[in-house]
Amino acid sequence: MKGRLILFPVPIGADDIGLSLPSNNIELLNRCHTFIVEELRTARRFLKHAGYTHPIDETEFYLLNEHTSQQEIAHYLDAIDRGEDTGMLSEAGLPCVADPGAMVTRMAQSRGIEIVPLVGPSSLMLALMASGLNGQSFAFHGYLPVERQQRNAAIRALEHATQRTGQTQIFIEAPYRNNQMLQSLTETCCNDTLICVACDLTLPTQTVRTLTAQKWRSHREKINLHKRNTVFLIGV
Repeated sequence: MKGRLILFPVPIGADDIGLSLPSNNIELLNRCHTFIVEELRTARRFLKHAGYTHPIDETEFYLLNEHTSQQEIAHYLDAIDRGEDTGMLSEAGLPCVADPGAMVTRMAQSRGIEIVPLVGPSSLMLALMASGLNGQSFAFHGYLPVERQQRNAAIRALEHATQRTGQTQIFIEAPYRNNQMLQSLTETCCNDTLICVACDLTLPTQTVRTLTAQKWRSHREKINLHKRNTVFLIGV
């Protein structure tokens, strides 16, 4: 009998795991002695914080990040073939969503392995929920270009898509470039385009604010997004 690939969400900010994850997730963690992880140090810290009972030194970890090749992951699911469950951990939030985990879940699907997605926090969905923007039709675009002109062109393209379809456009930025992103949004978007800024989700400093681009031009100096995990949304 085969084991399962269990997709474990990881808290995105809150120190109290009970605020982010159901207790059943913790019980399932303790059944896994093999984990596929995005970053080893973060994974070890999460397991310790979650009360993982299996000795960490006897736990097997496989790295899966943007540099991992298809050839490297070929043996990552071997424990499942031996009848053991294997867990997957993102750096934060949901595995396989804005995360490289899809490469392994695709392989598991092709091999007929049962995949168990567990409930947990997603900054993208939390931001969308609180934004007041269209939750029926939306698209996530990951990171926009770093270079200013290319970034502004991408913003205009997303704004046009929103104006044409009503679809909410969602994207993120490296935390140290958040202020530049907000400046580009306010300078590029039309006056009445709605911009939502959702930062520090699940933390005491959480802020979710939706304003028109015109209002953000005078408000943006009142909020400092530097090195704060932030989700940006555009809507109408």
